[in-house]
Amino acid sequence: MLPGTTETLMIPAIESTSEKKHGTDFAVCYNPEFMREGSAVGDFLQPPYTILGSQSPEHLIAMRELYKEVPASMFETSIRVAEMVKYVSNLYHAVKVGFANEVGTLCKHLGVETDQVTKIFMSDTKLNISSAYLAPGFAFGGSCLPKDLRAITYRGKELDLELPLLESLMPSNAQHVDRAVEAVLATGKRKIAMLGLSFKAGTDDLRESPQVQLIKRLLGEGCQVKIWDKDVSLGRLAGSNRQYIEEVIPHIGSLLSADMPEVLQGGEVVIVGTKIERAELGKLLAPGQIVIDLVNLDPARRPEAKAYQGICW
Repeated sequence: MLPGTTETLMIPAIESTSEKKHGTDFAVCYNPEFMREGSAVGDFLQPPYTILGSQSPEHLIAMRELYKEVPASMFETSIRVAEMVKYVSNLYHAVKVGFANEVGTLCKHLGVETDQVTKIFMSDTKLNISSAYLAPGFAFGGSCLPKDLRAITYRGKELDLELPLLESLMPSNAQHVDRAVEAVLATGKRKIAMLGLSFKAGTDDLRESPQVQLIKRLLGEGCQVKIWDKDVSLGRLAGSNRQYIEEVIPHIGSLLSADMPEVLQGGEVVIVGTKIERAELGKLLAPGQIVIDLVNLDPARRPEAKAYQGICW
């Protein structure tokens, strides 16, 4: 069921029919199943995890007892989260099947041994088959991912192949930058303090940085932007890296500052586009400043700002 169905449809329907009150006279829990056709019994006895959704931990007493012998991690959460996890799991499985099939199609038409590519790819459990890159955050950038995506999808077109999943990734990435622009403009503020310029913390690589694209868009909308990035110094940029930023934002030198307090002081909206310590940021924030988090700071590192918002959390 779609997230919200239990609370907006099922519980009210039960209350209306029974003339009883949820949470007082009865309780509803949501327990999604993760069983595949053809292996349902085995999947039930050894699930990847058990998810129990409810509006109160007290409602789960009977469910905990029911599943106490099942050898799997148990997560107790809200009903809506439990509903959504079921969908996310199936969506990801569909993405994996589509990805594997498009890669296999490319390999076949390029004369590459698909089985060998797949075997080597799946042996990497640090980045490829892992939780890496699965936490929501900002758009991807840098000198590798955009370049390789464009190259392989262009080659696919030369081979007259339709690769809709791979071809959708760059537009999807651009849409995420659009969301950031919309979030900033929706505040109605025009003085922006941008923390982070490079595409990834710990590097000064600005090539195809979504932070750079965001700044360019905001400048085009008439915003006043000041930028701080501890890893970026205009004087140290060289080669294609320097050429890129000077072509995209020619007057970048007048926007970039090494003084974070100064940058923050002039901002009505603070955009967090790089990893930063909570204490370091928190002591510099002024009352009334709006914080927009692009990088999904760990909850323990998020600033205590009344107007904090994540781009997709």
